Amino acid sequence: MNKEHIYFNAFNQVGQIGSVRFRKLLNHFPDMETAWRAPMGEYLRAGLEEPIVQKILEIKTQIEPEAEFEKLLKKAVTLLTYPEESYPKLLKEIPNPPMILYILGTIQAKDEMAVAVVGSRKFSQYGQQVTQDIVRDLVRANITVVSGLALGIDALAHRTAVEFDGRTVAVLACGIDSIYPANNRVIADKILQGHGAIISEFPLGTPPLKHHFPHRNRIISGLSLGTVVIEAALDSGALITAQHALEQNRQVFAVPGSIYNPASAGPNNLLKMGAKPVTAATDILEDLNLGHLQQELLTEEIVGDNEDEQKILAILTRVPQHFDQITQLVSLPAATVAASLTIMEMKGKVRNLGANQYIKPR
Repeated sequence: MNKEHIYFNAFNQVGQIGSVRFRKLLNHFPDMETAWRAPMGEYLRAGLEEPIVQKILEIKTQIEPEAEFEKLLKKAVTLLTYPEESYPKLLKEIPNPPMILYILGTIQAKDEMAVAVVGSRKFSQYGQQVTQDIVRDLVRANITVVSGLALGIDALAHRTAVEFDGRTVAVLACGIDSIYPANNRVIADKILQGHGAIISEFPLGTPPLKHHFPHRNRIISGLSLGTVVIEAALDSGALITAQHALEQNRQVFAVPGSIYNPASAGPNNLLKMGAKPVTAATDILEDLNLGHLQQELLTEEIVGDNEDEQKILAILTRVPQHFDQITQLVSLPAATVAASLTIMEMKGKVRNLGANQYIKPR
């Protein structure tokens, strides 16, 4: 048991102690246990304001640090603190890095090669297709995908990364003991089955309050070499993540969309302001000087296993086509086409976008 972790977690129960005040404690005291046991005067000499000191003294009468830490152990939560060598290097570079991270799953050294993918909670078929294509090719290039486990593009990015056996990191705006929104519990479970990590800077029991999300967003961008905004309205939280990325001197990418689609207003506006346009994962890799990773992408031609599959593949493109149109173009019985498409979808040779719309996956 790491004693520093015990007292980092204890101080984190004091809501007003953020990265700045944590730094003051670290600079003044030899270790966090000494800091926890210090009298009022030492906190004042460390540079903490009197109301904050009073809050610390109040919390110290309410909790037992070891007992609080036992709650983490029971939930298989690990801690990572700013002074540790294994703390993410990219995150350490941002102006206000979290002093403590609560982690379910694992963060690995290769997760330093990460790109954030964010967007609207409501997405179009176009947004769905773009997200799946970009995330698929990023993970095939061994890039970790970071997002916020929100409904919409975020959840789709995590799900796609897992489906293609890639790594993904989800950052929460609440305590790590509560998956928010609850609809994403299945995705969260899949992430934890060897596909990455779920992390938060907030202590157990913290609710997903509105003002927590901007804090969450700075971690999403801070963990990443760049942030991709796919579909987002002008008031979307995804644009806050993009703003954090700019402030952190990280690259911002935007997927252009229809000028008539309100969900494309965010990325289109980012493009006006100088964001890098993205039409494929290769655009991201090239801009981040990771072009050498493109050789990991699967570029081989998709070939049918029989004549019927070959006929279908010959007329499919990246533009969605309805089942009726496919049947008409290949001149095969509808039952044959339906059976072939089902089998080809299972093999990953076609993708069903829903509503009987099909495309080539690459």
